[in-house]
Amino acid sequence: MALASRKLCGSLLGWVASAACAAMLPGQVDATLSEPRAFGYQLGDRVSRTVTVDAADGLVLDESSVPQAGPRGNALELRSVVRRSSAEPGGRRHELTLAYQVFLSPPQPRTLEMPGFTLRFKGQPRAQEVRVEAWPVTVSPLVPVEVSPRRGLGELQPDAAPPLIDTRFARWRLAAYGLVALMLLGYLAHVYIGLPWWTRAHRPFTLAWRALRGLTPASPEPQWREAFQHLHGALNRTMGEVVFEEGVDRFVTAKPHFAHLRDDLGRFFRQSRLEFFGKDEQQPQAGADRSWLIGFCRRCRDAERGAA
Repeated sequence: MALASRKLCGSLLGWVASAACAAMLPGQVDATLSEPRAFGYQLGDRVSRTVTVDAADGLVLDESSVPQAGPRGNALELRSVVRRSSAEPGGRRHELTLAYQVFLSPPQPRTLEMPGFTLRFKGQPRAQEVRVEAWPVTVSPLVPVEVSPRRGLGELQPDAAPPLIDTRFARWRLAAYGLVALMLLGYLAHVYIGLPWWTRAHRPFTLAWRALRGLTPASPEPQWREAFQHLHGALNRTMGEVVFEEGVDRFVTAKPHFAHLRDDLGRFFRQSRLEFFGKDEQQPQAGADRSWLIGFCRRCRDAERGAA
């Protein structure tokens, strides 16, 4: 019998609430607050309050009047705003849950306030406002001001030593990475620095120029014979075969970067023939021919560099 009475009372209350909502007058706004307890909070705790507003048809909540979450450096900061909206007979229900967090640890119990705010509704027959008043929140210190002098509760204790971690495998792995990186760097240096440098230093006419640049017209005859041999060897290595006087055109065709030296190549072969087979006839002009030979070798070296 008692259970039936309670069910009947619950049904009547629900009917009354529905009837009240259904009977909401145009432009009417009703607010209900669900406040948290006002005491027993410490640093880091979260505390929430819920605001429920029933607005009649024709009234729309002004979004700019809803509190916005975000850090503002206050002792009690609004961290989140959860909104729910649902249609009700004769209007619409807006429910806002505002979650605050305590960022203060006072030396003595202290009362903070959840700030008040005003919700504005726009529409017909006229704009409405709902004022939500501030709510007190008492914050307690984490520890009492006078702490027991027992060990561990008095003055600040020295920091504990960090635990030691075995880093042997990490060091070995790092050394292996370093060795691999060093090998790769060595390979790249060999390919992009060592080989090009060695190639440039061992070009045929570069080697011939090294042999001739120290000569003067007054150098001994055997040295000049060797100079001609060096130049013949450079021509042969550049062409990949033995080059004769009648093969100058073919040489220039195969190595076009020597094309501007066609006449000099012909003159070189004539001088070489005179050096080895008709020297006595050209002895008066030997000094001038030797100076020209040095310049010819330098021009061939420059042409060789331009082709690289």
